[in-house]
Amino acid sequence: MKKILGMLLFLIVYNWAAVAQQHMLSGIVLDKITNKPIENATIQVKGTQKFAVSDAAGKFSLDADAGAILIISHINYNELSIPAVSGENTIWLTPKTIDLENITLKSDVMRDLSVSTVIIDSVKVITQPRNVSDLFRDISGFGIQKRGAYASEPFFRDFKYDELNIQYDGGMKIINACPNRMDPITTHVIPEEIEKIEIVKGPFTVRFGPNFGGIINLVSKNTLTKEGLSGAVETGYETNGSNYFTRAKVGFKTSVFDFIADGSYRNYGDYKDGNGTVVPSSFKTTDYSLRAGYEPAGNQRLQLIWRQSFARDIDHAGLPMDSPYDDSYLGGLDYKITDISSVVSSFMVKGFYAHVDHLMTNDYRPSFAATAASSHVFSTIYGGKTELVLKPSDDFFLFTGLDANFIGREGNRDRLVKVMNGMVLNPPRAFIDKVWQDTKLNDVGVFAEAKYKFADLFVFTAGLRSDFVSSSIADPEQDFLTLYGGTIDPSPETNISGTVSLTYQKNGLQMQLALGRGMRTASITERYINHFSVGLDPYEYVGNPYLSPEINNQVELSVKKDFNRIQLGANIFYSLFEDYIVPVVDESLPRKFMPTVPPVYAKRFINIDEAYQAGFEWFFKYELTDKFRFMTDLSYTYAQNKQLSEPLPQVMPMTAHAGLEFKEQKYWFNLNGRFVAAQRRVSASFMEPETPGFATFDFSAGFEPVKNLTVGASVLNIFEVAYYEHLNFSYTNSDTLSGRIFEPG
Repeated sequence: MKKILGMLLFLIVYNWAAVAQQHMLSGIVLDKITNKPIENATIQVKGTQKFAVSDAAGKFSLDADAGAILIISHINYNELSIPAVSGENTIWLTPKTIDLENITLKSDVMRDLSVSTVIIDSVKVITQPRNVSDLFRDISGFGIQKRGAYASEPFFRDFKYDELNIQYDGGMKIINACPNRMDPITTHVIPEEIEKIEIVKGPFTVRFGPNFGGIINLVSKNTLTKEGLSGAVETGYETNGSNYFTRAKVGFKTSVFDFIADGSYRNYGDYKDGNGTVVPSSFKTTDYSLRAGYEPAGNQRLQLIWRQSFARDIDHAGLPMDSPYDDSYLGGLDYKITDISSVVSSFMVKGFYAHVDHLMTNDYRPSFAATAASSHVFSTIYGGKTELVLKPSDDFFLFTGLDANFIGREGNRDRLVKVMNGMVLNPPRAFIDKVWQDTKLNDVGVFAEAKYKFADLFVFTAGLRSDFVSSSIADPEQDFLTLYGGTIDPSPETNISGTVSLTYQKNGLQMQLALGRGMRTASITERYINHFSVGLDPYEYVGNPYLSPEINNQVELSVKKDFNRIQLGANIFYSLFEDYIVPVVDESLPRKFMPTVPPVYAKRFINIDEAYQAGFEWFFKYELTDKFRFMTDLSYTYAQNKQLSEPLPQVMPMTAHAGLEFKEQKYWFNLNGRFVAAQRRVSASFMEPETPGFATFDFSAGFEPVKNLTVGASVLNIFEVAYYEHLNFSYTNSDTLSGRIFEPG
């Protein structure tokens, strides 16, 4: 790792010394309809990180050559690309349609969320990610937990699962039906449909639901900027696994109506890792989505969304079962109106409903010879949000609203035991195990968040949120009921969260100090799971319906500076966790299924008094020329369970990325390296093994031979390194494979 960091430092110092002088351009940005100046428009030189922001008079100045392509964007206007001219540039922008999806808005300090970032990576599409979680692999601070090629999901710092609030298009959700998380939210959407990923790095906003460790918003593409009929077709092939995918999209737009239909098909086979071992990882998915919008007036939009996903024949190498199918659907309805009056800036309302139907069996696993097992489980979530934005002055915004999520899970496991204690049973004995025990978890929240700008340099943000939570169990197993005294009463909660932050911004420098308190109620798994192996270790887990909500008290300092050709920044964070929820071995709970197989005791979820995490993320970008740039970043998280005096489990080790990117008008290429240190800080109570470090390199290239046709190719893991991520599961229920699951070679 020292050599790696030394090499990165050398490249940074070398490239910094090569900065070239540019020419100064100036101009003004105007509204095409009213001819009024536009403030806070971003003018960026295409293919670079150089940009300027227009002032109150619409004026800007920028270091760039005449002929360079300028990309002009603003929250309320359609994006425009034009060639720059020497001297004064006059730019007219056209007001755009209402945007219902975004939660993080760029280049508007009065609407930006505290400690947030936006990730846009069109190049990643060329690698044909298996699901949306693959898009997170190269984002600083993130790791991917892998149970197989399909069932993977993102971790951020120490946060995972329900500690992250992951949503589609600003508020819609799908939740996993499988207790082993074979079907996380990231598996239910088309990866190529995602335009950008918006991230809030902690409990620093109260507007988008309960926020314990951060918010991840997956924003779908909506590219219908011109009237008429349009469409696109994509196809791709990957040699390792003989994988292929196809996708088609068609859209139609008039002055008041627009419609988009999007569909894809994936067929992925078993891949080979760097050692040449074939990893069971095949799956097939068919997905489609429909989106219809209606704009009765220029400041109003009504939108209907429907999506379905059908997954078949999914192999999960790190889990005891496979999935013959996993089907889901999601429907949503949005309405938003803006510029209602001089005081009322906007009003929106959103509603959605989602359902997952999941089947898993052990039909093709070694355990089938003794016991045939099949689990048919379901999940449902529905809810919505309404928000009113008040703007008493240009320097003050107030966001107020209400949101709700209602979650339900049900389903059983059927077991046909053919061999018991070494004896063949004739006839076999049938058992039914209640997986979810017909449980529900409801959350209704109210919030208010204010932003105040003063001295033209500072923005102060403060927010307060209250969540009213209730849960219930309708069909408990008798042993679970007995464990908790014969009755399990509803346990309502009122959880208070809040945040304050101060942002300073001047001459390309942005500094932000944010404090947040986020509360998370215990999940259905943590409350009600009953003797199922749902963790990284082989223990059975037992829920606790009387868990207290866990609390994250987080402070974060963020600094970013834009120079002529250089952009650099860093985040430093510290979180103190109270009533942190962890599973611990309970010797009063013997193992229920296969009781003589170690470990012979189960784990029960409890609250511990205190745990903490601290760390940083750092990035550096340098434009060697207008078309060629170098990027690197470094991240590290240190997390500790103070009560057990051991590290918290499943934390990514120190990770660095470095890349070179070249973009010409008709072609481009990327060379990326990923450097991951060994992880020696592991949790003994989770039987977590240490992980060696590794380095991998990927290369991507593409060109546009004719207008509207793009051809791209990638070489992933160029040197066929045999490696596995620290978060990867180990092989389970296999006669031939053991140890950790390795990544593709």
